[in-house]
Amino acid sequence: MNVIHGTTTVGMKVKDGVVMAADKRASQGYYIAHKKVKKIVKIDDHVVMSIAGLVADAQILASQLQYLARQHKYEFGKPISVKSLASYLGLLLNAYKYFPFEVQLLIGGYDDLPRLYAVQWFGEYFEEDYSVTGSGSPIAVGLIESRYSRDLPLDEAVKLAVEAIRASVKRDVFSGEGVDVAVVTKQSVNFLSFSL
Repeated sequence: MNVIHGTTTVGMKVKDGVVMAADKRASQGYYIAHKKVKKIVKIDDHVVMSIAGLVADAQILASQLQYLARQHKYEFGKPISVKSLASYLGLLLNAYKYFPFEVQLLIGGYDDLPRLYAVQWFGEYFEEDYSVTGSGSPIAVGLIESRYSRDLPLDEAVKLAVEAIRASVKRDVFSGEGVDVAVVTKQSVNFLSFSL
């Protein structure tokens, strides 16, 4: 049985950090299953992952990345690079390509520089300046493309990300309820929440 899933997530890399945003609605077909879902997961003190797709699949993958980040810090005494997490996630997704995880993921963090990776279903991953996933992405990406700049201050990047999610909510039946934002800088990961 093919069930329609939808959401909107946004990631942007700017000079001082990475901004990730996502709506809060969980849908199952045309049924709104939950109105307060957290679609941005903290992987470590310097990296987060946004989730579009099957929640259970994404939770398994997030747990794997959290474990890898803890193990790396324990063994090597320093945080794992964001690229290493994206690469590991790509390998894991590729290993299950015949029974794929139904997810679209963004990994954003700050190691020596702000980093943002878009990770595809079968394991391909690309470093991006900005990326949008989910059923609301066609609406959100237009707004991001028209106003994005690598030199945006973090507060302006947050405003743009929230605006992009709000725009998608107006046209995408599967996105809604509010906007969660994660701001990742060299010093910290901070979570914010906005109403529609």
